[in-house]
Amino acid sequence: MPDRPREPRAPAPSSFVYPTVGPPLLEALRSSGAKRVVLQVPAGLVRNAHDLASRLREEVGVPVVLAARPCFGACDLPSRDEAPRADVAVVLGHAPIPNVPLVRPTFFVEMREPGGDPEALATTVHEAGVPRRVGLVASVQHLDLVPPLTEALVRRGHEVRIGRGDRRLAYAAQALGCNYTGAEAIANEVDAFLFVGTGRFHPLGLALAVERPVWSLDPLQNVLERPVDRAALVRRRQLTVASVRDARRWGVLVSTFAGQNRGAVALALQERARARGREAEILLFDRLDPRDLEGRALDAYVNTACPRIALDDGANYPKPMLTPPEFLMALGDLPLEPYRFDTYH
Repeated sequence: MPDRPREPRAPAPSSFVYPTVGPPLLEALRSSGAKRVVLQVPAGLVRNAHDLASRLREEVGVPVVLAARPCFGACDLPSRDEAPRADVAVVLGHAPIPNVPLVRPTFFVEMREPGGDPEALATTVHEAGVPRRVGLVASVQHLDLVPPLTEALVRRGHEVRIGRGDRRLAYAAQALGCNYTGAEAIANEVDAFLFVGTGRFHPLGLALAVERPVWSLDPLQNVLERPVDRAALVRRRQLTVASVRDARRWGVLVSTFAGQNRGAVALALQERARARGREAEILLFDRLDPRDLEGRALDAYVNTACPRIALDDGANYPKPMLTPPEFLMALGDLPLEPYRFDTYH
């Protein structure tokens, strides 16, 4: 694909999108009038972050500071307190979230990966016995592979569906760790989902969000993994819910990050808990650390920030942690079945 700006759905004001670090991005930064740039990279790219910061300094001709806190998504960009003198941000590895406000002009470099032979990948999928009616979901790095892979699968007899999510997703077929509404929109039209990307993060989230088998295709290695055991995932979460049904004192966690702040939801949950005769205290944080919750006279927590904190990292915390739908299950306001993923809209 050509190295040019991309237009996601309803981009947030002052957001600019590029597929890779290339001449168009560098020229745009030079033309932006920036006096100081803050660079933020995900944990997986930290090793190369210093070389990139040096390149930006040389090519753009302005100071570049590197945000030491790695980003886990476009929901926790550098705040004004973290980089008070930076007037422009460059964020690697993520697409903009259209409904997240930005504190400064932000250049998103999605690190699009063109690798992967669509014909070979489609053959792997077809020969593995993936159901004929399949929905495609991809990480932002591999979205360019979705159209040719779709065509290759269709030629092998598959019916392929691609969903368009809600206002939090910039692209059709896109996976976001807190939002799989694109997949949910087509779940009744398919018998399985095929996630195109690397790692287990998105397949696990997608499996919790949709009641369909989720196959995982690594396009760089042409390796297909069989469906995630959704029943086991749901069972573990239900056991956690059941363990705190008698909890009397709750902590309601609220993030101050603009892209994760659900203060209104937290207040509603606090009121719901009190109406059921429970105590509920709201606790504010920016980046949550398990040590922040040690020694507190609370029985359990409900987390209104990124749902993956409770789902993926809950075992690291001193007391059980639920998502908002799970909290309503624990109060008896929602049934345990069907399991409801905490979609962040």
